[in-house]
Amino acid sequence: MDLRQVFAANLRRLRHHKGLSQEVLAHEAGINRSYMSKLEKGASYPGLEIIGKLAAVLRVDHAELLRTPKQE
Repeated sequence: MDLRQVFAANLRRLRHHKGLSQEVLAHEAGINRSYMSKLEKGASYPGLEIIGKLAAVLRVDHAELLRTPKQE
């Protein structure tokens, strides 16, 4: 799994956990909803500023968005 896919999976998981829609998360982070969709699909690489904005809205450490899932 490449880092873009790790980010996409973590973003989806955290957004669902917080009960937010893509539209609401995008609005609160100040980014375009279509860009949010691309991020969650792993179709676009986020910049550091975007990672910081999303982490702030999700109230998680920015590293949580890049953490590789543990293998069981």
